[in-house]
Amino acid sequence: MTPRPSSGRAAAADRLARADRSRTFPPLPARPGARGLFAESWWGSAWLDALETTALDSARLARGRTYARDGHVDTINVTPGRIVATVRGSRPRPYSAEIRLRTLTDQEWDGLLDAVAADPGQLTALLSKKLPRALAEGEAHLLPGPGDLVPRCSCPDQGRPCKHAAALCFQTARLLDADPFVLLLMRGRGERELLDALSRRNTALTAHEARAHTPATGQPSPHHRTAGPATPPAAPAPGAPAVPDAAPGEPAGKAAPPARGVLAREALADRPRPPLPPPLPVPPRPGRPPALPDADHLPFDPETLAFLAADAAARAHACVSAAGAPAPGAGRPPLPGPFPALPVWEDAIRLAATAHPTAGLTSATRALYRDLAAATGRTTTDVARSVAAWRQGGPEGLALLEATWNPPAGDFDRARSALLAADLPALRPRHNHLTDADRGIQLRFGHDHRWYPYESEPGADDWWPTGPADPDPVGALTALLAR
Repeated sequence: MTPRPSSGRAAAADRLARADRSRTFPPLPARPGARGLFAESWWGSAWLDALETTALDSARLARGRTYARDGHVDTINVTPGRIVATVRGSRPRPYSAEIRLRTLTDQEWDGLLDAVAADPGQLTALLSKKLPRALAEGEAHLLPGPGDLVPRCSCPDQGRPCKHAAALCFQTARLLDADPFVLLLMRGRGERELLDALSRRNTALTAHEARAHTPATGQPSPHHRTAGPATPPAAPAPGAPAVPDAAPGEPAGKAAPPARGVLAREALADRPRPPLPPPLPVPPRPGRPPALPDADHLPFDPETLAFLAADAAARAHACVSAAGAPAPGAGRPPLPGPFPALPVWEDAIRLAATAHPTAGLTSATRALYRDLAAATGRTTTDVARSVAAWRQGGPEGLALLEATWNPPAGDFDRARSALLAADLPALRPRHNHLTDADRGIQLRFGHDHRWYPYESEPGADDWWPTGPADPDPVGALTALLAR
């Protein structure tokens, strides 16, 4: 049989569960000049005790503490059994530091959850971002002991831990100070997952206690038959108040009214909500992504990934800046983005022109052009020429490199007269080009009514974009002849 595909709800729940088991924290602010204990909570201090009792070199620990105080630890990612971050050292590229910790077994989690469900004070403490000692020191030891923390790092230092892994441990203690659920995530379960499991346990425990405290009525079940004739009910004692007959199958006496619930349409009805806070101001310039560490056998180039991240940040900043702030009490109207959707080839040329904005060919640009040519089926000359056209005029400059068009009468026809009046060489028109092949000079008229200068070896048909575009044909040709 073919297995039934999982429903959309199950797939969404699976995505939420995976997201709950991964938390990413931005770089913690530096604390230069701070003295005293690094951790503020008892469980944060216990975390550092596990590190310091097994460290083989106190000097590395001191250096790691300094790295942590000075903000050398970048974004931290926490998943079950693993903490990863990049740590900036003395070299330009940071190192990838990692701390591993054993996760709890399902049996240990069951015992821990049962203990929390049986003591509401422990759950209250967790929700208040405090770790109860009774929970941490129970049968399932949450806090690491000596030797439980396993440090790793991509640096050449063989110390256990090295200063980079030690810095990550110190910053992790600050995360634990703020939220003990980080420790529970390291041990294998996310916060939402734990709270859902505790909610189910509390519901089951409440139902069990309610059944245990329900008084026995002594009345037989309405479907229960007794052997022999039915016994008539006893007459009330003289002077006793009359009790109305109970419904069949129910105990005698007045039944308590049922508890009234809330209708679903009332619970889900729209109600006034407070307005959203105003958006944050747009920063003056886009941020820069953190430098990625050098590591062997990566499936990508760290420099390329860092450049793509910086480009995405710059484009996002431009989109937000172009949208502007919404009017008070009104939403932001939909506006077209400042960046048109580009075909793959044009976007690749845009990235290559942006990655190395200088016109000179270096070893890095040659390698980039070779890779881009291999990926697109073009030659390196095509790539270099297209990059020059993009630097000259963006999408319009690239379009003029690859295609001609027939401009209407007007500016294009008047350009020849203006060139002759300025005592400049006469250029022969063809389509949107004005060319003097013997001199190796050419002007191309764009849809944006600007003139794009090109040059070639005299007598050769190998035209290259040269210099910036100009709305005045005289200015464009004068600058071209002056080269």
